[in-house]
Amino acid sequence: MTDVIVIGGGPAGLMAAISAAETGASVMLIDKGEKLGRKLAISGGGRCNVTNSMPIDDLIKHIPGNGKFLYSALSKFDNRDIIDFFEGLGIRLKEEDHGRMFPVSNDAKSVVAALLKRLRQQRVTIKVNAPVAAVIYRDGAVCGVKLKSGEKLSAAEVIVAVGGKSVPQTGSTGDGYAWAKTAGHTITESFTRRRCH
Repeated sequence: MTDVIVIGGGPAGLMAAISAAETGASVMLIDKGEKLGRKLAISGGGRCNVTNSMPIDDLIKHIPGNGKFLYSALSKFDNRDIIDFFEGLGIRLKEEDHGRMFPVSNDAKSVVAALLKRLRQQRVTIKVNAPVAAVIYRDGAVCGVKLKSGEKLSAAEVIVAVGGKSVPQTGSTGDGYAWAKTAGHTITESFTRRRCH
């Protein structure tokens, strides 16, 4: 029995696993691929734009559609907290045009390496090449996950951090939508913003 299982080895999953472990919880991070942080390693043209230093109101204005839904999340953990988090990992950041924050190294892989180092320091159990088939519920409460191999893993809490369908080649294939629906969440139709070439 693990205290917390985190599904997804992208930026959100890595940060969630570290944060949970720092509270003293036993944590297992599960990813269906063989490498953690794949999308992070290619973000920002390989330089990793970790956040933006703009005031929250300005950030919200630049979200397509109605970005106001982000106010509640950003009231708990905002862009300043993200900067503090990464600098706490030893990643020095620099600000570029329009408030974009990059590692001084200009190398996204240095960000991935720092996250993986902290996972090891916090003794997070890492399970790769382990696609999840379902989140398991009992009496309306989460109690673990079932892998596609058939293996069942028990946990008091499960954090789903698998992302959407943005970059399928990095593992972002929308697996979490079905799990969220099973948990009773409403799923809205996803869309892709087309870019001009």
